[in-house]
Amino acid sequence: MTDWGAPPQPVEVPDPVPGPGEVLVRVAGCGLCRSDLTMRHLPAAVGQQLGWSMPFTLGHETAGWIDGTGEPVALVSPTSCGTCRHCVRGQDSGCPYGRAGRGYGRDGGLAPYVLVSDRRALLPLGDLDPRHAGPLTDAGATAYHAVRRALPRIGVGGTVVVIGAGGLGAFAIQFVRVLTAARVVAVDPLPARLSYAAELGAHSCSATVPRDADVVLDFVGTDETIAAGIAAVRTGGAYGLIGSAGGKLRKPWFATLPRDGEVFTFQGSSIADAQEVIALAGAGLIRNQVEEFGFGEIDQAYTRLAAGSLTGRAVIVL
Repeated sequence: MTDWGAPPQPVEVPDPVPGPGEVLVRVAGCGLCRSDLTMRHLPAAVGQQLGWSMPFTLGHETAGWIDGTGEPVALVSPTSCGTCRHCVRGQDSGCPYGRAGRGYGRDGGLAPYVLVSDRRALLPLGDLDPRHAGPLTDAGATAYHAVRRALPRIGVGGTVVVIGAGGLGAFAIQFVRVLTAARVVAVDPLPARLSYAAELGAHSCSATVPRDADVVLDFVGTDETIAAGIAAVRTGGAYGLIGSAGGKLRKPWFATLPRDGEVFTFQGSSIADAQEVIALAGAGLIRNQVEEFGFGEIDQAYTRLAAGSLTGRAVIVL
């Protein structure tokens, strides 16, 4: 990203040089996210309010090898201080310093090298392939954060509805299956995504949101999905808004929200979330579906992402 409101472009920059306490990571692969598309149109006033500065390199789902040792690692993208009340409780996704991070406001992984100044951001991968592991740290960890947040509302034999069976929703389906005994319903307008959701363990697949759910996790976030999702929650259940499409709830709360239930929203995940997702992947308990693209195919990958024609996560392999 070279300027506010301008599309990203490839540029030549010097290789970063690590200083005291810093680590250089040679990038193996970097996943693409819908939020990358949003950044193309972000007004300068909003970006500066978030603490972002131009230029910066996109890419917040990064994995590779520590330069010099060759150890495979994934990188946590959000910035966190490690000392505030949120961080010391393991809730670093709530850190007030986390509004800018690797790939959004700071240099990310769509480059041969990434400089890491906080060693908490280095997550060992063991036998996992670093070319494909990047999505575990964001798409995977964000979906995991949502499911973990909703666990107290999911009864044995209950129903969890996942709206949007794309990159994050596909992970959420798997986490619900691994962590609960609930019935999972995948909702998506695209037949290919519903077919993939069934492969991942969804008990039912639909183009519309069913009623009477213990939990609805909305990975889309339009006016329509918010209204339908909240209306689908049974008494005592929960609706989680994770998708960032910018929708609103326009009806009066007393006639709309689930009785004795909850509505929650968040962005991102914690370091612990990412560590646990990597552990689940390493144990073979979840599937991380990716489609590889070369660096020269980034525009094609973003076009596929915008069109919704990807089943898994697009990963740029360097």
